[in-house]
Amino acid sequence: MEGETAEEFAIHLEQAVEERLGNDSGWLRRDVFVQVVQEYLVEDGTLEDLRICYFVAPSGRSRMEVAGYHISDDGRVLDLVVASYGNSGQTLPRDQVLKRLKWALNFATSCRDGYHLHMEESTPEFDMAQTICTNWSEFGKIRIFLFTDGRTTLDGLPEESLGDIPVVQHLWDIERLRRLATSGRHEEPITIDFESLGGPLPYLAVVGSDDDHRCFLTVIPGQLLADMYEQHGAKLLQRNIRAFLQARGKVNKGLNDTIRATPGRFLAYNNGISVTATGVALTGTGDALAQLHDVQIVNGGQTTASLHHAARRDNADLSMIQVPAKITVVEPELLDELVPRISLYANSQNTINEADFQSNSPFHVELERLSRRLWAPAVDGAQHESHWFYERVRGQYQVERARLVSKPQQRAFDRENPRIQKFTKTDAAKFDMTFQQEPHTVSLGAQKCFHEWTINIVARRDGLPDDQYFRDLVAKSIFFSQARKEIMRLNPGAGYLANVTTYTVSRLVQEMDMEATLNSVWRAQRLAPETLRAVGSLSRLVRDVLLDAPGSGNVTEWCKKVDCWKAVQDINWVGV
Repeated sequence: MEGETAEEFAIHLEQAVEERLGNDSGWLRRDVFVQVVQEYLVEDGTLEDLRICYFVAPSGRSRMEVAGYHISDDGRVLDLVVASYGNSGQTLPRDQVLKRLKWALNFATSCRDGYHLHMEESTPEFDMAQTICTNWSEFGKIRIFLFTDGRTTLDGLPEESLGDIPVVQHLWDIERLRRLATSGRHEEPITIDFESLGGPLPYLAVVGSDDDHRCFLTVIPGQLLADMYEQHGAKLLQRNIRAFLQARGKVNKGLNDTIRATPGRFLAYNNGISVTATGVALTGTGDALAQLHDVQIVNGGQTTASLHHAARRDNADLSMIQVPAKITVVEPELLDELVPRISLYANSQNTINEADFQSNSPFHVELERLSRRLWAPAVDGAQHESHWFYERVRGQYQVERARLVSKPQQRAFDRENPRIQKFTKTDAAKFDMTFQQEPHTVSLGAQKCFHEWTINIVARRDGLPDDQYFRDLVAKSIFFSQARKEIMRLNPGAGYLANVTTYTVSRLVQEMDMEATLNSVWRAQRLAPETLRAVGSLSRLVRDVLLDAPGSGNVTEWCKKVDCWKAVQDINWVGV
């Protein structure tokens, strides 16, 4: 993908959509496009997560339309996505851009005003509108994203608001997506201009023994740190594993007490934060930090989120709070090598398994090695075995394929590594957590499921994955995917397919000899007919339980609760 033009990237993006449609015909093309794009932005840190849910309806003389939504972990930010798909790199007119953003704003307005009361209950669209309405009083910001495979020429977007809630609008067109996907990095860099945020920061330079990094010690005003988090959100903590694993938007009691009762002692009580950057600009006199480029907070995510929470949610005065900070400026080419170590050692006062560092952890590196070494059995008369390709880093499959110059080499690669047998870190988490009988965790969404898997399964493993672990993981993938297709075939167009699938498979784990079943699935590379019949029989009963959500009747929220899993376990069914 490196060096691609926008037109070439548009073709690549369309191929990704086609690939997923080929793997699972239950998706609409537009929704698959949104799914592909949101994965780039989630990995970038721009989005925390996204629940894909398309809805369109009239709104006065206009309309309302969205393609998905997400509410931040702290409940303050509502994200809405709207899509314009099918442009194939062509320019999207200005009025079309503004119109689609307005449609999403119309939807938000309708949700605020209780539009769900006029909708069909027990549908994903109803759940979306009801959830937004229920949480409306907590929102401090609305972000609207336009995803498009076309080009946009707008330099800026008008500021909007909905009542007293500011609305920030973002355009992700084919050119911006191309830059993100081909940058060789997982996130667009953040630049902090201290001069525009209250003034440059005096510092103490620390002379190091290596010439590949520089260290600066400084003190950051609490309000400035909160403002940085307000502007960039969780993306500022992208390399800080605790941003996801612990912070969750909750305020640490000790921090909160200090902020409220003794703010002047915050500097004395707090250990401070560790920051990395790839570039620094000093003031003309050289005695203060004017700007940092490619900024990440690698330790101190709890401190940062707590200050932001106190300021925005509790109206706390941060004017007396000062936060000690160590800033390490590293060479860009060493970022992926040094930053995980800085983060690991900065967090060494707490127990953190190195596997928590996600794609670069030994666990995931070993899983990648196994996927390249182990061959799956040839089936359906095929004369060649094949690999199940574990994509440890986004875009890895395409990069490895593109390295092969000749067409015969690429055809051989495709034969040995079929696209349909490619899976990612979040896929692995979904499959494994389903078989760990955690369907309520899977229902939290891809990113939250992945991080729960990291904490509770991966980090607690004794040793690295071995051959049998990988074969079992592939068998879980086959089981889950074929069960999903069977459920979709029996209930075409029905909602909550992902939830029904994970709950059905999790319940089947209780009823079957899974060791023998997974071995059989690996050898045959498919589910046995009697297993598919069991999936169909049980899934009908599971769907009834999921749709019978107590209280508010919000099926999406009900599926996230352990009580929902207990209700599915109580189903009187014997079918295996």
